[in-house]
Amino acid sequence: MSSLQRHFLRRVVQGVGRERKSRWGLITERKMANVVNDGGDSTEEIVNGAVGGGGGVEDVYGEDFATEEQFLTPWAVSIASGYNLMRDPRHNKGTAFTEKERDAHYLRGLLPPAIFTQELQEKRLMHNLRQFEVPLQRYMAMMDLQERNERLFYKLLIDNVEELLPVVYTPTVGEACQKYGSIFRRPQGLYISLKEKGKILEVLKNWPERNIQVIVVTDGERILGLGDLGCQGMGIPVGKLSLYTALGGIRPSACLPITIDVGTNNEKLLNDEFYIGLKQRRATGQEYAELLEEFMTAVKQNYGEKVLVQFEDFANHNAFDLLEKYTRSHLVFNDDIQGTASVVLAGLIAALKLVGGTLADHKFLFLGAGEAGTGIAELIALEISKQTKAPVEETRKKIWLVDSKGLIVSSRKESLQHFKKPWAHDHEPVKNLLDAVKVCKKNTGISYHLRN
Repeated sequence: MSSLQRHFLRRVVQGVGRERKSRWGLITERKMANVVNDGGDSTEEIVNGAVGGGGGVEDVYGEDFATEEQFLTPWAVSIASGYNLMRDPRHNKGTAFTEKERDAHYLRGLLPPAIFTQELQEKRLMHNLRQFEVPLQRYMAMMDLQERNERLFYKLLIDNVEELLPVVYTPTVGEACQKYGSIFRRPQGLYISLKEKGKILEVLKNWPERNIQVIVVTDGERILGLGDLGCQGMGIPVGKLSLYTALGGIRPSACLPITIDVGTNNEKLLNDEFYIGLKQRRATGQEYAELLEEFMTAVKQNYGEKVLVQFEDFANHNAFDLLEKYTRSHLVFNDDIQGTASVVLAGLIAALKLVGGTLADHKFLFLGAGEAGTGIAELIALEISKQTKAPVEETRKKIWLVDSKGLIVSSRKESLQHFKKPWAHDHEPVKNLLDAVKVCKKNTGISYHLRN
């Protein structure tokens, strides 16, 4: 291949020249066959070196530029046209393909002759979605759209965020997870089970994208308020990462939803012939810890130290342990413990403009002492410590928590879960919330009551 031919091919692949705006990264086999190879660089080498991390038809939302581009590995290069292109959700535009694009990508005859703009497609789909009376039907329709036309899915979600957030995430995603085995169509993430123990790194390499920035992972033990849904908890990481893209601007290809399947203690699922996960009791103790350790090690090895791992909907006894264990070695985050806390603290700081004083002037009472409650309490204590320079052990004394057995006090310390123990203050036992409120009012001149 001559240097002129190589230069021309690189320009075609990169979308330089008159076609620069659309950044075509889809090189058809038919066009590639027309390039004469005279013993120089192979076609594959040129494609691998030129395509980089982006590509596709017009980059409406700037996905290719949201992060640094990275050369794709050979098995991840997509050379698609015609029928195959229309089944690639990342690049399919459906009836929005222009006349020029239909010629360039061999789509003639594969689409009806009418050309619908993305705005007209959006209008039609929103009309169709509003015809469904059952929220789960809307959820399934949105998931179908995401699987066939990713850009249109995010266009709908971004433009109609208030209407569609309850569809793709809470509360509808809860019902979707409960029925995930029955509505399951196409995998939307990685499933890592006990069967993959010892080869998790190989499993991660099966995912086609290399430049992963955010991983949302769950073991399905505490899905929303629905309890143990095992492998069917995958709907949560998928939905959460849709929000990362729609609201946070993270490109979809940089997001990876993962479910770690260690079994389930849900009898209904264990007896369900359509359940998609391991039909065995949950692994615990050393077996569980070893699997999570291998997973976290493989994640860092495969994606580097900067990849964010968000622990999502783990049960309390694992959520706090995992966050504490890996916070110094990995970039980790727990939305229930830390995310909710940051939002509540921001609200409290804003409220001080109306109620007056500082955080240290108030006493806080929580109804609930789970991941969210204790996470919020700890962040408030840390903020007061930062403002007053007092030890956090002292600032925690301004915060009281009530769980299912009453006020958390020191006489209960031996029976408390470890994450509740910092909040066990010296006081006689109090069984109900009303009496707990009276205790807080008695011990301070200014009180602030926060219901979690």
